[in-house]
Amino acid sequence: MANANTPFGFSQYRGTGSSPTFEQVTARINPANNVAIYTGDPVAYDTPANGYVEAAAPGTTPILGIFVGCKYNSVSQKMPVWSDFWPGADANGDVEAYVITDPNAQFLVQAGGAVINRSKIGQNVQFNRGTGNAFTGRSGAYVENPASTATLPFRIVGVVENPPGANGTDLTSPYNLVVVAFNNAVTRNNGATPGIA
Repeated sequence: MANANTPFGFSQYRGTGSSPTFEQVTARINPANNVAIYTGDPVAYDTPANGYVEAAAPGTTPILGIFVGCKYNSVSQKMPVWSDFWPGADANGDVEAYVITDPNAQFLVQAGGAVINRSKIGQNVQFNRGTGNAFTGRSGAYVENPASTATLPFRIVGVVENPPGANGTDLTSPYNLVVVAFNNAVTRNNGATPGIA
């Protein structure tokens, strides 16, 4: 059965921590940052780095982690708001972001338009931000273009095959489900440098 193209970003699969926090940390978003960030989006420190995080751009810059929500003082609602996504406006003061940075974390994510099967396990992989959903707060990110490049942000550690016939388990068609870990991240050095690997 062909897989459906329904990207959902990076969803916690396993790690050192336990539900519901999975070793998440707090970070700050600049209230002037008008780019939306959705649950499951990779985030990175902004440039020039001043302690704020923003939606990460695909590339080889180390990411901080995966965004899983935020809290901010809403200008329109005149009260603190907890949200699954940062809408890009409406905050009075810094936004408190929640980010999974556990260097041992693994995430479930959808592959893009090319199949990522067992032969790709152990390779590194790029992500694409896709289109987030402002109703659900979920990311539209997915992974694509596996390669041996040491500075890519994620490493493929598995593919999903069970239960057979379920969406995402067909390894012969695009949009299958993949398990990835951090590769080039602030808390986890990539294969090009010494450190955690």
